[in-house]
Amino acid sequence: MMPHGPGAPPPPPVGVAKFDPDGALTEAHARAFSPSRGELLAAAAGLGAMALLAGRTRALGAEAGLSRQDADILNYALGLEYLQSAFYTEAERRGALRGKAARAAAEIGAVERAHVAAFRKVLGDAAAHPAFYDFRGVTEDQNAFLRTAVAFEDLAVAAYKGQAALIQSPAVLEAALAIHSVEARHAAWIRYLYGVQPAERPFDAPSSRPAVERLVASTGFVVRRPSPGAASPPRFTG
Repeated sequence: MMPHGPGAPPPPPVGVAKFDPDGALTEAHARAFSPSRGELLAAAAGLGAMALLAGRTRALGAEAGLSRQDADILNYALGLEYLQSAFYTEAERRGALRGKAARAAAEIGAVERAHVAAFRKVLGDAAAHPAFYDFRGVTEDQNAFLRTAVAFEDLAVAAYKGQAALIQSPAVLEAALAIHSVEARHAAWIRYLYGVQPAERPFDAPSSRPAVERLVASTGFVVRRPSPGAASPPRFTG
């Protein structure tokens, strides 16, 4: 990884260049790490990306047996699972994919919906609500779908890794690692389908929560209201 100077944005996630030939994701990454004063004020006011991504997190009931920190981490993960689940579910319903890509969307989508159901069951009344999503046509084009899926899966793996050391409960950590390994398999599968190396180096770095939130916000996939013509909200049944 090349060093970057003070004030410069950190380099984009590993492998972005290979599935971002037009530089759009790299440019979005740079913008996300160079927030304007207004964006910083919005973040300070609690209007960050995850407020849209996962909805407002409610207070955790003591009966759930989770610390506030672990509940917050689980709701953060739930927000990412909502996003991935909606993406794959919409791709299935649009019916534009074919062959191995269509199979991957169906199978990975079912797993992501199962992750959502599991998180909601554990969190109970404290579970955050899903947002609305506008995937801007990427679910209707096979190449765009695979490119976006690579980005999503790589981001999910790095996000789970970034939270592992912060989890307080051994049981919660065990569950999170069980999902992390599945997300890693998804990432390798989608990378293979898109034609990029499944594993490019012997060690992967984690992504911090603020970095993940900025990248998610930069996609424009999370919106405040349903978009005309968007697929109906997926049923999170696993």
